[in-house]
This record gives sequence, C-alpha cells and structure tokens, in this order.
Amino acid sequence: MTRSTFERLVSEAILLIPADFRDQMQNLAIVVEDYPSAELLEAMEIEPDDTLYGLYEGTPLPERAWAHGNVLPDRITLFQGPIEEDCDDEDDVREVIGETLIHEVGHYFGLSEEEIEAIEARYWRGEFADEAGEAVEIDGEPDTGRGGGPE
Repeated sequence: MTRSTFERLVSEAILLIPADFRDQMQNLAIVVEDYPSAELLEAMEIEPDDTLYGLYEGTPLPERAWAHGNVLPDRITLFQGPIEEDCDDEDDVREVIGETLIHEVGHYFGLSEEEIEAIEARYWRGEFADEAGEAVEIDGEPDTGRGGGPE
C-alpha cells in the first residue's frame, strides 16, 4: 500500500472520531512512520515477536498545568509497516488504523490503558450500535462505533 493511500485511511479515521472530541484535539500532530525503532520497542518492553501499531507522546490534557503552552505539538505516530503486515486487505488496514487512533487519542485525553480497553471491549460487544446495527447518538452526535463517545 502506498503512503498516500495509508494516509488517506488515517484521514478517514480521524473523521470518525466524534466531533466533541475532535474539536478538543488541539496542538496534536498525527504522523505516519514505517516502523517503530528497535530502541523504542526495547524502551516500551515490547517482546521481539510483538510490535507496536501506534504511540502517543506528549502531556495528556488532564495533566497540563494552567501555564502549559508555547510547546511543540503532542504527537501520535501510526506505524504503517506493522499494521499492513498484520492485515489481509485494505478494509482490515482501515479497521486497525481506526482502533489504533482511538486508542492513542484516548491517551491524549488522559485515559488509562484500562479505560481504553473497556471502551474497546464495549465496541467489540456492539454496545455502540442499536438493534438494527445503526450508529447510536451520544450527546447529539452520531457515534460511528469507533470507541464510543462521551459518557
């Protein structure tokens, strides 16, 4: 898959984030790199047979002091190589990008791994869709099923 196709899928995934959250995503860069470095995998204690799809680097919103500002953007990196290697087709890539992006944006908003995993579990149980499989509205915004919305 070309970088431009992958980046288009990333752009589509960003649009699936509920507007309430997207509107609060300020000074945040979302970038694509080929692979995580060996040093990064080691620092994060990722086993050699495992990999990393994405990474949030920055100061989560709830941890910012009143004087926080005049700083470089926080950064979410999506790693194209591992995502593509673990996917069968473009639809799989699209799904993994969306899940990874929601996970990393969760860290930006200060959610813990446990809170993010709970949101992901609710998504996989279909708790963000009505009986007909249609996206449900949360706080007036249609929920796309990609990690929910404000609770």
